[in-house]
Amino acid sequence: MNTKAFFSTLSTLMIALVGVGFFYFVNMPMPWLLGSIVALAVASRFSFLSLTSPKMLSSPARAILGLTVGSAFNAEIVTYFSSFLGSLMLVFPFVALTSLAGIWYYKKVLHYDIHTAYFSAIPGGLLEMVSLAESFKTSPHKIVLNQSARLLFIVFTIPFIIEHWAHISLGANQKITQHLSETPLVELGLMAACALVGWKVALWLKIPGGTLIGPMIVGMFAYSLGFLHVRPPTEIINLIQLILGSMVGFVFVGVSLREIGKVLLQTLGYFFILSAVSAMFIALVWWSTDFPPLSILLAFSPGGQAEMNVMAIVVGANLPYVALHHVIRLFLVMGLAPVVIRWMQQKKG
Repeated sequence: MNTKAFFSTLSTLMIALVGVGFFYFVNMPMPWLLGSIVALAVASRFSFLSLTSPKMLSSPARAILGLTVGSAFNAEIVTYFSSFLGSLMLVFPFVALTSLAGIWYYKKVLHYDIHTAYFSAIPGGLLEMVSLAESFKTSPHKIVLNQSARLLFIVFTIPFIIEHWAHISLGANQKITQHLSETPLVELGLMAACALVGWKVALWLKIPGGTLIGPMIVGMFAYSLGFLHVRPPTEIINLIQLILGSMVGFVFVGVSLREIGKVLLQTLGYFFILSAVSAMFIALVWWSTDFPPLSILLAFSPGGQAEMNVMAIVVGANLPYVALHHVIRLFLVMGLAPVVIRWMQQKKG
């Protein structure tokens, strides 16, 4: 990373912090995530600003987030894991229904080609869907915008639902874990080592979403066996939100207002479809199980794996329950996508 790129990335994060400060001032929920998104989206309109996506920080941020998710797993989870199974099985029809509805919407209503419609509709992670699209020689431009718009609608909607429905404050003063000053340096070093090992091993094994899932698995063992004792501090969780939010907001850099408005309006139609399907599954699981509705909401919200896990950490939801649903959704999407695309190519040929 050269000096120019470093300072450009740093200035981008400083701009994101302005959004955090504004959201804090007006008492908006999840200011570190939502404020950074808004700040970068606004800053993208000014061409004289030197903005750089903090994507180089994405993998370290996701690795620490994965470790944090893993810290919620302990030996006791074995005793109640079986109660997850019925809910986890519903991920399969949930993915199928949202995907088919989305493909129909983008293909029949918006007249996209089948490949662009497919990758725009699949409720997977933004980075994973763009990577898959490029591997199948599909232009990623529309897919990036469509997936980002979907994520934007979900990430902005859920915190307000949580605050007004569950009456949980998501303001800036919330203490998520212990503070940095309360965290031993030895523990910080061990956390960094565990996150790095999980990240690199997952990368070597080519695990989908491995930058988060690898450290999550390592974290499960590290905390269960007593190797680690405290979770990543609140300040680091906030920094992760800042990085993730900046990456979402940066998508709008270089895109005209007209195109942004068009994409948001088009994606709004799909967002309503997703909301209806998600509400149906949330109601079904809520009616048939004893899980807290807040955890069910986050488990069946088709946002990004990282963003949904961050929200689960911030609101104190059942983290293993939420995380496992999104892991299965990601593996299902990443595993089936290549098969489906090849089938579509053969049918077209």
